Amino acid sequence: MKILVTGGAGFIGSHFIRKLLSVKEVQKVLALDNLTYAGKIENLFEFENDSRFSFVKGDIRDPSILSELIEEVNSVVNFAAESHVDRSIADSSNFISTNIVGTYNLLEAVKKQKGIRYLQVSTDEVYGSIPIGHWTEDSPLLPNSPYSASKASADLLVRAFNVTYGVDTVITRCSNNFGSHQYPEKLIPLSIIKLMRGKKIQIYGNGLNVRDWLHVTDHCEGIYLALIRGKSGSVYNFGANTEKTNLEISDLILNQMGFNKSSMEFVVDRFGHDLRYAVSFDKARLELGFKPKVPFEVGIKETIDWYINNEAWWKDLVSP
Repeated sequence: MKILVTGGAGFIGSHFIRKLLSVKEVQKVLALDNLTYAGKIENLFEFENDSRFSFVKGDIRDPSILSELIEEVNSVVNFAAESHVDRSIADSSNFISTNIVGTYNLLEAVKKQKGIRYLQVSTDEVYGSIPIGHWTEDSPLLPNSPYSASKASADLLVRAFNVTYGVDTVITRCSNNFGSHQYPEKLIPLSIIKLMRGKKIQIYGNGLNVRDWLHVTDHCEGIYLALIRGKSGSVYNFGANTEKTNLEISDLILNQMGFNKSSMEFVVDRFGHDLRYAVSFDKARLELGFKPKVPFEVGIKETIDWYINNEAWWKDLVSP
């Protein structure tokens, strides 16, 4: 297997490259990343002595760079995306250009080559909020933020290229990820770092928004299984059945780090804040053999320890 990983210097992308390079059948991993604020070249340093790995700085919004790279591989896994909801609310322009136009550019490049499998890494947020039960892969797309709308739009393009042009595509949609190397604008790393700096954890609204949390290594295992076993044209959900409110997440972090509720404060809720995400991953379990392995309590402790022990990684990414 020879694989192009776009967004390879990011949180999940770099973890996926680690997964790929642990597989002996993988002959080549080519990482493409524009190294925007959330992409850190340091995430890739551990791979630089592996002869199967190489890195190219580039933007999926630039079609001129894509066709040449795709000639070198037989699979493309697209992680490249703007992904922070708050940023999309403030200004959605980069979300439209990267998540939609960038995906279109990749699909056009793949369409021109024969025998390329294209995997689109998407999100459970495209389904919107669900008060009870679980979304399945056949559920309607009801995105509620500019971010999730841009990802849903990209998913529809992927579907269209599969149906219209016969491009070999797979889409994966995952619940909230956590683990090491996550950019500190997301809830878990931001909360850890705030406490380390003597600041309070900030909770939107009443803190009762619910998310299902999946460790990043389990997500990467699922993506790999979808890449090698997934049916062309299919969508696969990944989750862990580990639903937590934001308040519960904050309490866990406070307790693990030896703080109490006085180190937490409630702030005005963000616009269009979805109450609950929950997906069924029965299809991935049955067709791919996907099964989450990292218990949340183990993963969250490891994550907290990693941020405590790796201040040099994040200290320049957050304001003092």
